[in-house]
Amino acid sequence: MVSIYEIPVQTAGGETKTLGEYRGQVMLIVNTASKCGFTPQYKGLEALYRKYASQGFVVLGFPCNQFGAQEPGDAAEIQNFCSLSYDVTFPLFAKIDVNGPEAAPLFQFLKTAAKGLLGSEAIKWNFTKFLVDRHGKVLERYAPTTTPESLEKDIEAALHR
Repeated sequence: MVSIYEIPVQTAGGETKTLGEYRGQVMLIVNTASKCGFTPQYKGLEALYRKYASQGFVVLGFPCNQFGAQEPGDAAEIQNFCSLSYDVTFPLFAKIDVNGPEAAPLFQFLKTAAKGLLGSEAIKWNFTKFLVDRHGKVLERYAPTTTPESLEKDIEAALHR
């Protein structure tokens, strides 16, 4: 089985790399959107990032336009929106698909490792979250309705494992 650290991802700037630079950190990987009812979660995600970054925690945002066309912008527009509207400083990557034949390899991996409700693999909406431990093991999958603030106990546990 391939390691999460070997999966190719594309930066917002168009560069292909892997998540290898995050090895040893607890990651919260989220499919995001700028025009969604859950978009205000950017504020909570950023707060978590700022609170726990010094302990080895990172939030990784992957914009997705597959749900109600709620992420129509290009990479620069998305970065600008997130920075100006929510003061986001955590890494945002290139826009991706999370479902279907063009689903990004990272989300194929995550969906297989942590299935959703009733064993479903499909991502149901924007702001589905995956918590990954320092060794690359997917610990948990959270629904879009799960607020970032409610993840603190799980993040703290993962940081102290």
